[in-house]
Formats: sequence, C-alpha cells, structure tokens
Amino acid sequence: MRQLSALDAQFLHAESATTGAHLAGVAILDAARSPGGVVTREDVIGLLRERLHLLPALRLRLAEVPFGLDRPYWTEAAGLDVADHVHEVVLPLPGDESQLADEIARIHERRLDRSRPLWEMHLIQGLSGGRAALYTKVHHCAVDGMSGVEILACLLDLTSEIRPVPAPEPPDPPPPAPDPAEMLAVAVARSVSHPARALRSLGRLAADLDAIPLLGALPAARTVAAAARMITGGDSALPEMPPLVAPPTPFNGPISARRRFSYGALPLAEVKRVARTFELSVNDVVMTLCASALRSWLRERDALPAEPLVTAVPVAVRTAGARDGSHDDSAAGAGVGNRLSAMIAPLATDVACPLERLRVTGEAMRRAKRRFAAAPATWLDELSAVLPAPVTAMATPAVFRLASIVLPPINLIVSNVPGPQFPLYLCGARVLGYYPMSVLTDMTGGVNITCFSYDGSLGFGVLACPDRVADVWRLMGHLQEAMDELTELAGTADVRPAPSAAPFKTPAPDPAPAAVADPAAVSNPTAAPAAVAPTAPVPVTVPAAPPITVTVPEVAVPEPALA
Repeated sequence: MRQLSALDAQFLHAESATTGAHLAGVAILDAARSPGGVVTREDVIGLLRERLHLLPALRLRLAEVPFGLDRPYWTEAAGLDVADHVHEVVLPLPGDESQLADEIARIHERRLDRSRPLWEMHLIQGLSGGRAALYTKVHHCAVDGMSGVEILACLLDLTSEIRPVPAPEPPDPPPPAPDPAEMLAVAVARSVSHPARALRSLGRLAADLDAIPLLGALPAARTVAAAARMITGGDSALPEMPPLVAPPTPFNGPISARRRFSYGALPLAEVKRVARTFELSVNDVVMTLCASALRSWLRERDALPAEPLVTAVPVAVRTAGARDGSHDDSAAGAGVGNRLSAMIAPLATDVACPLERLRVTGEAMRRAKRRFAAAPATWLDELSAVLPAPVTAMATPAVFRLASIVLPPINLIVSNVPGPQFPLYLCGARVLGYYPMSVLTDMTGGVNITCFSYDGSLGFGVLACPDRVADVWRLMGHLQEAMDELTELAGTADVRPAPSAAPFKTPAPDPAPAAVADPAAVSNPTAAPAAVAPTAPVPVTVPAAPPITVTVPEVAVPEPALA
C-alpha cells in the first residue's frame, strides 16, 4: 500500500468543475495496412489483458482516507476488467482531422471516475485514408509525462507482428484494501508531526525562492534564497534567474470546462538542421517556435505585451528521493506517481527579429538549465507539502481561480518529450504519429503546447479553452509558419554564431497577420516521416525481456520532459 505524495495529491486537488487533471495522447494508426486490415476494440482489449502485468499504473485505484484527513492511498483494483475502460466511437464522413480533433476535445473534457482505476482508452474509427486513432488518458496523479511514455512503450511492437509476452508468475493474493481505522490513525499521527515537516519544506522552499514564478520577482528573493542555501549547506552562488512576472494576455484568466484541440507534425530533420546551424539544442528551437507562434497569434489580436511571456517547462527528475515516505516505490512499484520539477523561463515573444528571438531563447534556456543542473528545483514538491492535506484539498481550486484573476504566476506550460526515431506498431498497425495533450488550469493559463518526437517527426498537440483561445487551429498554423521562417533563415545563414556571440545582425520585420488557416492546410500528420537516426536523449531499446523499455536519464535537464 503506497500513499500518494504531496505533489501527486495536488493533481487530485486541482480538479474542479472546469479542470480535469489527466494527461493524454492520440496515436494515429495505419489500420487499413495492418495484417488484419482493421484495428478493433477487441484487439485493444486483448493487448491490454496480455500486458496488464507490465502496467502497474493501470491496475491501481484510489483509497480515500475518511473525511479527507490525509492524502489517499493506492491499492490494487480487485476484479479489474480492462474492457470497462476501453471505448469505441466512429467519426461521421468525411472523417477529417478537424472532426477527429473535435471528438478528442469532447472526450478530454470529461474527468475520470475516481471510484475505479484512473485511465481510459478510446478507439476512434472512420478516419479518412483507412486510419484509426487511439486516444488514451491517465490521471496526472498516477503518471507524469515520462512514465506515460513507458506505458505506451509496453503496448508497442517493432513490427506488425505482435510479440508474445510470457504470462506473469502466479500473483500473490492482492493485499486487502486499506483499513479505514488504520488510515485514520496514520492521519492523526501525520497531523501531529505536520508542523515540523512543514517547517522543513519552508526551509527548502526558501532556497528556491528566486526560481519560483512571481515570488522570484520580490525585491529580497535572491538574498533570502542565497541565505537559505547557505544555512542548509547548499550552493549559495547559483546562476541567477531573471525576475519573471507573467504579463496579462487573452489566454490567462478563469477557464471553462470546454476544450479545443489541434495537432500537426513538423519534420524533425529540419528542426535539427536549424539547431545545428545556430549551435543550439533541439529544445531551444522548439521553444523558439512556440514563442514565434504565440507572438503572431497575440499580434493578430492587438494583445502582444511588451514583456516576454513566462513559461513553465516540466522536467523529469527520476532520481528524486523519498521525503518523509512521499516517494516510496516499494509498495506500488516503479512507474506510478510523479517525478518531476519545472524550469521557469522567459519566452521571447517581445523580440521582433526572428534571429534575435532564436538567440535570446537559447540564452534563456541555457541559463535555466545551468541553474537546474547545479541545484534541481524541488519547490513543486515543497509547495505542495506546506499545508495539511485537508486544507490543501479544500483551498486549491479557490486559490487557482483567484490567482488567475489577480496575478497568474505563468502564462502557459510548454512540454517537450523526446521519443523513438523509428516506426512502432500497435495491434499490428503502424503508428503514423503521436500527439500529446496535457492539463489546463485557471492558474497555468487557457492554452498548453506539448510536443513529442517520433520517427522523424515532431508532433505538436495544442490544447486550449475556447473561452480563451477560440481558434486553436490558427496557433498550429503559426507553428508551421514559424518553422518555415527558421528553415529559410538556416538556409541563408553565412555564419554559425557561438551561443555567447553578439546578437544576430539580420533584423526582419514581423510578417503581416495572415488569414486563419484551414485545419487541412496544417502540416499533414499522416505524411510518411523522414528517416532520422536514433539520437533522442530518451533511447528506446528492445531487451531480451518482452516489453519495450524506455531508458530515462537520471535527470533529464538537456531536454525538458512532458508534465
């Protein structure tokens, strides 16, 4: 029996009538060219039943503490039938990308049922060209972006032939459900010791004060943080973070329960070529693309702030140790819960010149990475643990709502997860592309951009609240335009300036606002991806054991990972 960490529980508490805290993704399948000529719901159910023993996050359900006096526990779901979690829908003709995105948005709006394991799969038939789509969502309290990739990897094959998976050893009898009286006793004991634990969390929180959005802009933040690190034995001379205050934008403020989704793919080879030309990382180019797209979208609405937007970039931290038992893997097994932190960085939406925007973005990300490498931020965990569990559960939705109205700490979240650079198959059908989706909250803004690299393509998923961003396909169109712009600049560049070189000297005015693009004009996600050598920081290997395993770096600082 494993208790949720304070951060895991925070994702539960963040849910409200307008917020569902689940991660998701949609895999586009070439079903017509699979050995069976179609992928059925029964195929997906059979695959899950065969490999469920490899997926601990899908076998657990929540056990709530009476009266909400403590954080819930994970317990084995007795009598789990995966068929109850797999659904099927057929798109009407013509089954185009816009219809698929609308259907996915409707499914994504719905929160997961907490009385059973917190996941669902939806097989969407009727997509044009003989394709199908498999949409999967798992609650953020159970997985982060990297463990979500591991779940996907367990279900995939290297060829259209479905690999046999040996049956697991006869399982031990499942442990009994947590006893309410025992949980209450633990809750009382934890409430007595909470003040001491809260003081320790505040001390660690103070050491990261200058890296926390909004609080880092306070006049004495750097002094207090340096003093706290000195007292706790940390490095008092870490790289300084710029004071960041999120400017007001149309997509910041209270959100509704409705969602809109758009998706598309960019050629990873072109992204890498731009990165090589200007001696930057792939992630720097991704952040520049997002900055350019958001700048164009805001300019079209005469809403571009003079200051840079502030973005949170989730980072996978797989070596995060247990604190007060909050990260004990012994009971539920690896792959359950969150091991993540966040880098806060400016997004150069205030820079008009595309080349200068690329340089400024690269420098901002290098500074954030240097700081994170020297002292990985723990403030997400500590902030979640400061208040007692009952108070946090009741206060979180109201605090998020109030912050969105008064002063949002960030403008949006941008996530980038590197994936395998070779084709994979699901139920015998080739996966043509994968497009991730994350969480929208009042505090983090009404738009979220997430990308995943796979088989030579960089797949973007743009999720938005239509009350904040009504034309979500236009943002995807701006990402394509930004890629075209950088590709042209890389092709005409005579020099390759070093990261510390002087600003680029080729100013270019912003393009005139373009007409709203039709979704079909966005980069075709069904196009055959270019072949690219496997160079992603998260290599996928096939060991002697049956499942495909994802080897994750201990601290994924160079390429921030999905939250």
